[in-house]
Amino acid sequence: MAYLLADFCSDAREILSADDSARGREAVRARLEQLLTDDAFCAEYVSDDAPRGMRQIYEDEATGFCVLAYNMTEPRKSPPHDHGRSWAVYGQAVGYTDMTVWKERGCGLEPEREFRLNAGDAGLFDVRDIHSIEYGAGARFVRVTGVEMSGEARRVFDPEAGTMREIESVGAGSARSG
Repeated sequence: MAYLLADFCSDAREILSADDSARGREAVRARLEQLLTDDAFCAEYVSDDAPRGMRQIYEDEATGFCVLAYNMTEPRKSPPHDHGRSWAVYGQAVGYTDMTVWKERGCGLEPEREFRLNAGDAGLFDVRDIHSIEYGAGARFVRVTGVEMSGEARRVFDPEAGTMREIESVGAGSARSG
């Protein structure tokens, strides 16, 4: 049976309205894995024919969560970062993304855990969880965030220099979809 973007968004709204805790967010993560099995969703948002780059495909008026589709042509490795007061669920559609969870230790950061999201997998990073992602050319994934992130203050780290800076935007190239 089809599980469409509208179904996912309705389920996520219901879940988060009842329980916007780690347990509720874990339920959203599981639903994202279900969404990634829907051929119609993948064809529209994370296929060869889908627009390249990052685009917001849904924003929930009631709870504020957002769904973004990423169709990346170039490989990328992000610096360690958090999502400020938001959480994020990454769901891999095509290819893989290597994830590193970082732990603050004294004045610096250390890698705490590494794992790979393969097609169909989703991973949750809760509020203020520090993580970095690395993906190859052609990677496609979906990210769900607790809030619209364009103006959200978040921390970006340079573990080698032992520095942290706070930013409010992660760059250009994003677009909103109707």
